[in-house]
Amino acid sequence: MKKASLIISVYNKIRNLELIFTALTIQSFKDFEVIIADDGSGIEMKNFISGWMKKGELDLKHVWQEDDGFRKNKILNECIRKSATDYLIFIDGDCIPHSDFVKAHYLNRDENTVLFGRRVYLGKTISDSLTVDKILDKSYQKLNLRLIKESVNRSIEGSNNAEEGIIIKNKIARKLLLKSNVGILGSNFSLQKKLLEAINGFDENFIGPGYGEDTDVERRLRLYKAKVSSIRNLAIQYHIYHPKTIEAHNNKVYYDEIKNDKEYFCRKGLTIS
Repeated sequence: MKKASLIISVYNKIRNLELIFTALTIQSFKDFEVIIADDGSGIEMKNFISGWMKKGELDLKHVWQEDDGFRKNKILNECIRKSATDYLIFIDGDCIPHSDFVKAHYLNRDENTVLFGRRVYLGKTISDSLTVDKILDKSYQKLNLRLIKESVNRSIEGSNNAEEGIIIKNKIARKLLLKSNVGILGSNFSLQKKLLEAINGFDENFIGPGYGEDTDVERRLRLYKAKVSSIRNLAIQYHIYHPKTIEAHNNKVYYDEIKNDKEYFCRKGLTIS
């Protein structure tokens, strides 16, 4: 059995997934399965993933549900059920992992602990220039001077958070140098499967992008007394440019209703109560 499950949330965008798959083939830690949490992509995506399965370079599972609007949390719960390991790592289908990404999450795992990282935001020009070859030769990990220049310029389509691409191995140095810890980011966190089972997984009442899902999971994990620990500047990933996501208003309304609840077990998750 593999030691970890990497779960990737996707909806179409085959090019992005090709870059991510390529980055996964060069991971320094190899002992993981990959589960595609597919929220209703079309036949092109199915054929693309099938092609990668035939290659045999990655241990792949494709978990798909019918396209019925944004239901990311529902497909993530199904992937938790399908996972064959006790440790889960979550990324989004627009984030390319550094070659030490899986290792950073797995080797820093701890009992009753959620690990989270952040991401470097690539501008449109850099994102458009990415190729499979640039992933394989790891040049995508050596963009810092260009990223810093774009970050300083703060152009509309420029890069941002270039500092998140610098590896800092010393734990004390990371604490001294970094900004104060912020919470879980859905595209870069990991934990024992039993922690998600304890809180009933992701709340499927969040329907729509961009607001509440990550915050709610963290809120309920903290209520369960799980520790939340940063591995920023260890678990590095690169966010491929896309126009800003419009947040779903109904998610905000729902989160405002539940944010002060003291119950960590959501009503509609891995099981429905």
